[in-house]
Amino acid sequence: MTTAAVFGTGSWGTAFAAVMADSGTDVRMWGRRPEVVAAINAGRNDEYLPELALSSRISATSDPEEAAAGADIVVLAVPSQTLRDNLGTWGSALPGNADVVSLMKGVELGTTKRMSEVIADAGGVDPQRVVVVSGPNLAREIAVRQPAASVVASSNAGAAQRVADACAAPYFRPYTGPDVIGTEIAGATKNVIALAVGMAEGLGMGDNSKASIITRGLAETTRLGCALGGEAVTFAGLAGVGDLIATCMSPLSRNHSFGVRLGQGMTVDEVIAVTKQTAEGVKSCTSILDLARHHGVDVPIIEQVDAMITEGKAAQDVVDALLSRPRKAETG
Repeated sequence: MTTAAVFGTGSWGTAFAAVMADSGTDVRMWGRRPEVVAAINAGRNDEYLPELALSSRISATSDPEEAAAGADIVVLAVPSQTLRDNLGTWGSALPGNADVVSLMKGVELGTTKRMSEVIADAGGVDPQRVVVVSGPNLAREIAVRQPAASVVASSNAGAAQRVADACAAPYFRPYTGPDVIGTEIAGATKNVIALAVGMAEGLGMGDNSKASIITRGLAETTRLGCALGGEAVTFAGLAGVGDLIATCMSPLSRNHSFGVRLGQGMTVDEVIAVTKQTAEGVKSCTSILDLARHHGVDVPIIEQVDAMITEGKAAQDVVDALLSRPRKAETG
């Protein structure tokens, strides 16, 4: 019997815990807030996924040692920019032989490290034990058990297979692969591209405009990922174009919805005040841009989104800046 610990009780952490429970894995969740922990132990997480009745295989605790004790798999599902601090607090509780799964999609501010690198650095975890799960996985759809697929990536094929076995539910199909870099870059940058697509929608633009941003955003993502050592094929798969489409087009996507409000004229602070949350692309756009510039990769959409987020540039000015760029071959 496989036992997993999930650190984080937000939407995706809770949905993934449910997936693992439905695959026959026993799950203990760690949460910072006692009221959320109590709700999970009562079979619900109404604050994040009210539509999901939790399996009796899932329990929760506020004690990281209790959550991690004896776990074969540890799943990290905290906000990406808090990962380092969290690992500094409870990273020592992680079992030394457990596979460590990253559900997070971001690039760390300041260091420009991918989440797997932060796990290895701040958590002292052997990179051979790190596994990344990423794909078109909107939590609310998974919570109602709609079919979905995802990529389970690790440099260690055995670790990837163990995690895939632990999350292979009847409605959730995991595919294994070795490309950790490509999978993580695709997962992080698609959030920024989704902000741009949402902004276009907020400005009243139609499907031609949104499809153009998605396609050119995929080109940026692929250039950056390959420059870092990722495999081009990854960006044509579930972790790449699959996740990009879902995040850019779905009203369930936090980044898409955030971008729509920006396009309608709201400021970042105003959107946060209304939604009571910050989209991951807002937090990571600057670090992704820094990473691209460090490697000499041209990422004009990400650059313009960052200018809007950090400098308050108007959405229409972002569009004008992109349309006025020098013309070139599509493959460039």
